Amino acid sequence: MTTQCYPVDHELVQAASRVARTRCRGDNHTMAAAARTRDGRIVTAVNAYHFTGGPCAELVLIGTAAAQGAYELDTVVAVGDRGRGVVPPCGRCRQVLFDYFPGLKVIVGEGEGEGERVRAVRIADLLPVSYVWADHQLETE
Repeated sequence: MTTQCYPVDHELVQAASRVARTRCRGDNHTMAAAARTRDGRIVTAVNAYHFTGGPCAELVLIGTAAAQGAYELDTVVAVGDRGRGVVPPCGRCRQVLFDYFPGLKVIVGEGEGEGERVRAVRIADLLPVSYVWADHQLETE
């Protein structure tokens, strides 16, 4: 299977990087995420780390976007604090992002620092042979 790449939204990467650099402080907030809404806005969020498994930045981002009236996201990216660069979503986030936004593009990185290369792929490409939550819901009258 060949993964199709899409143009990278560099403004989105910069927004997440800026939030990671300026808002992630200490061990409670170590990741930032940014998303481009279908109407062109950029929404940002940070994770809420907790030893019990607090929500990742991408999950906080979904709620933050909804609180701002944005229910359709086009592209998302997560960036680690302390200059860690673009970080791909964890398995849980991949599944949730796929369930909420099956056409979503995700910016992922390869390498680190100045040599980091980023590309944008569909969330479905990060979950081959994926479970589709909506397909398993009982229909009610």
